[in-house]
Amino acid sequence: MNRTEEFQELRPLLFSIAYRILGSVSEAEDAVQESWLRFEGSPTEVRSPKAFLSAAVTRISIDVLRSARVRREEYVGPWFPEPLLADPYEDPARSAELADSVSMAALLLLERLSPLERAVFVLREVFDFGFPEVASAVGRSEAACRQLAVRARRHMAEGRPRFEADRRERDELASRFFEALHEGDLAGLRDLLAADVSLVGDGGGKAPRLARTVAGAQNVARLLAAVFPVLDRVEVSCEQREVNGQPGAVFHDRDGKVLQTFSLDILDGRIQAIRLVLNPDKLAHMGPVADAWAISEELKRARRTVD
Repeated sequence: MNRTEEFQELRPLLFSIAYRILGSVSEAEDAVQESWLRFEGSPTEVRSPKAFLSAAVTRISIDVLRSARVRREEYVGPWFPEPLLADPYEDPARSAELADSVSMAALLLLERLSPLERAVFVLREVFDFGFPEVASAVGRSEAACRQLAVRARRHMAEGRPRFEADRRERDELASRFFEALHEGDLAGLRDLLAADVSLVGDGGGKAPRLARTVAGAQNVARLLAAVFPVLDRVEVSCEQREVNGQPGAVFHDRDGKVLQTFSLDILDGRIQAIRLVLNPDKLAHMGPVADAWAISEELKRARRTVD
């Protein structure tokens, strides 16, 4: 097997590592490409392509994350990771764990960690790398990596919910939610939402977004029941999809362009959070992006007509 074939075989793993460290599809793809250039240009024989490439993509991602942290501090409104519709790395024995590790909730928890803690946690806890491999990848001693892993696990455990959702029950609840959404069923929506549910949008100042977080089952249900029927009138469609390994949807305009994504956090038999990503920069990897401002104006006119 030549270097190109070795790289292509490992590419799904490399992307999945980089995405979990960075929370960005575009930046993860750039990190993977840079790791290929380093691999291709290495003048010496590479005994373990996996070790070499994993270390390369991890170190590149750490450097990128450090600079990204500055940009995120200046971000307009709430910041969410770029939506991921399909994780290219598969491990049937750990599919549920991998899906949970790429959820919006998990990635937002990872934002609390330092770049090194985040990288160590991803390699060790998500991809089950041994500490010698982790130490080589991040350029620290095994003892230091063990300490980083302990701190990272503690921070992640503090933020994780106490009750995990059964995947089948989660998917059934999501189907009932989208059915109620299509029907504009206010009572049906309210019954599926946690009492303290929140609905938050990430427009990054480049798309219309909610003026504030909408909180509470009654408020969120009323908003969804009022807005969703109007989307049909302006020919915005809702395609139910997994988003970051969790129930969600992708919205398209009449020309099939991506308008936004919708992801649900489901725990203990209720929807705890609904996150919308409308920032066009975060949707571009999914295809042509709709003009959210124009659609917002159409929605206003459609609602005035109804009223």
